Amino acid sequence: MRISDDDDGLERTLDADTIAVVGCSTTPGKAAHGVPAYLQRHGYRVVPVNPFADEILEETAYDSLAGVPNSIDIGVVDVFRPSEEAGGIVDAAIKRAERVGDVSAVWLQLDITDAEAGERAAEAGFEFVQDRCLKVEHQRLRG
Repeated sequence: MRISDDDDGLERTLDADTIAVVGCSTTPGKAAHGVPAYLQRHGYRVVPVNPFADEILEETAYDSLAGVPNSIDIGVVDVFRPSEEAGGIVDAAIKRAERVGDVSAVWLQLDITDAEAGERAAEAGFEFVQDRCLKVEHQRLRG
């Protein structure tokens, strides 16, 4: 299992180039907008996943993780959805990794947890982080 609750696991996750943000928001001031904007400013390609938006942060938004074109090499799936939805998102990330071979980590933001989904993600070989803010950890580890 690769449940990443130590700095080494977090560092491996932060090595990704592209982050798909499931639940990315169009609303400035929301964490689901501010965190992806921060990540963009720090060199990551952000791929917004939001079925109610066409574009976020000047990037094309996709309806679902499955809708992201295979040509986009996703490293991390960052989740800004309720804990009840985390399992389905992890399963979609696993399916994408099996099909495309790109996803290497799933990150559930603050207050989002799903231990069973974490076990499935770890069994699939993913780094798995839950109940932590990607921006906060990036600032702490890579300042």
